[in-house]
Amino acid sequence: MYSEELILEKGMDLRARAAAFFVQKADEFKSVIWIENEKRRVNAKSLLGILSLGISEKDKIKIIADGTDEKSAVQDLVKFISSGFTLASDYERTFDT
Repeated sequence: MYSEELILEKGMDLRARAAAFFVQKADEFKSVIWIENEKRRVNAKSLLGILSLGISEKDKIKIIADGTDEKSAVQDLVKFISSGFTLASDYERTFDT
């Protein structure tokens, strides 16, 4: 099991579109992945689960993974969030076709 914590920067959240991109990214990994805030832990591959957390700017979250690619899963997801979802442009092209 591997985990990392981060605090969402000002203007960032995990709602609607950002949450959908996050779930798509999490689905790329074989490991079981959770996202956790102060209230509870949910499956990071579940859009409804992530939306139910209501994660917004300045919230502290923890990403946890367990499996064969756990470290790369957590590190890539942290990088994805830290980038301000700028990597999401790859996914937007998928929806545009």
